[in-house]
Amino acid sequence: MSKTFNNAKNREIPPFRYDIVGSFLRPKRLKDAKKDLEDDKITIDDLKKIEDEEIIKLVKKQKDAGLKAVTDGEFRRSWWHLDFMWELDNVKKVKTQQGYIFNGVETRAETVQLSGKIGFSNHPFLNHYKFLKSIAGEDVLARQTIPSPAQFLAELQRGDNQIITDKYYKNIDELVADIANAYKNAIKAFYDLGCRNLQLDDCTWGMFCDKAYWEARQKDNVDVNEIAKLFARVNNEALKDHPTDMIITMHVCRGNYNSTWAASGGYEPIAEILFGSVNVDGFYLEFDTERSGDFSPLRFIGKKQVVLGLISSKTGELENKEDIIKRIEEATKYVDINQLSLSPQCGFASTEEGNILTEDQQWNKIALVKEIADSIWK
Repeated sequence: MSKTFNNAKNREIPPFRYDIVGSFLRPKRLKDAKKDLEDDKITIDDLKKIEDEEIIKLVKKQKDAGLKAVTDGEFRRSWWHLDFMWELDNVKKVKTQQGYIFNGVETRAETVQLSGKIGFSNHPFLNHYKFLKSIAGEDVLARQTIPSPAQFLAELQRGDNQIITDKYYKNIDELVADIANAYKNAIKAFYDLGCRNLQLDDCTWGMFCDKAYWEARQKDNVDVNEIAKLFARVNNEALKDHPTDMIITMHVCRGNYNSTWAASGGYEPIAEILFGSVNVDGFYLEFDTERSGDFSPLRFIGKKQVVLGLISSKTGELENKEDIIKRIEEATKYVDINQLSLSPQCGFASTEEGNILTEDQQWNKIALVKEIADSIWK
């Protein structure tokens, strides 16, 4: 093992040296149950019972795999982000003319729209977290994942949504304030339920990495740097004064749908704004392919933790252990080894469709993450 790792130490608080992003492949039983609900063959209570049972199984599998933080796999969600947004006050689910485009693949055509001023109350994710924490036990951390405030803001400004948003908000400052306040209330509510590790999923930054996105916005006379600063601002406003014993991290990737992706490019264009100004404790970052660029943008990371997403969740092919270790060593040119950890580059099912690999392959990936981490951080 390289001398670079001589001082590598284990870590007892999140992010952990071997970690996960959050979502897992939906079991066939769960997919069948959701279809049965759509066909009026079962009730919503029947579905909830099946969800509960499958989440109990999943948590046990995560614990058996040695994970120190567990999630509910996002088993109750259809999307990684929209389900949370739809349940905020005065936010509704609507159909769109076109879904998101992932490398030529189109998703379901759904989005959010406002029907009034944004707020947070009686959100179903609170009960979802209570259940997760009740079955996780005291020997692992029950982690909650939600889309970031910036992701919500971006969705409200997407396409025709901007016209609807402008009906309720006269200017961006009012909108940012209400989004931030809703998230502050969400953070407090999760904290009061015992949550001490919250993960914000934020793909807005992945688009900023994409050269085509930058060029397109420039043609529209849009200053992308100003948008990035706005997204950092809304995230930071939401996180301001959060409980100090709640560790809040952010996951950044370039899209993850049915093993496809939405953006390409390294972090350099937005590294200084993202890593230097967004006030989270650590970042989970996609680095599994050349599309993610090199590690040099990590020079802006400061004292924050970085979880290197070097293991792909998009394919079942298992990475070479030595290749991954070499890449971790390469990252230490820019970040101290004790600020680094390892995880898959994203979840295995950011939407209910899931990526194109088997459940066995999914767990083999998790096992590889742990094996590599255990060989580096003692």
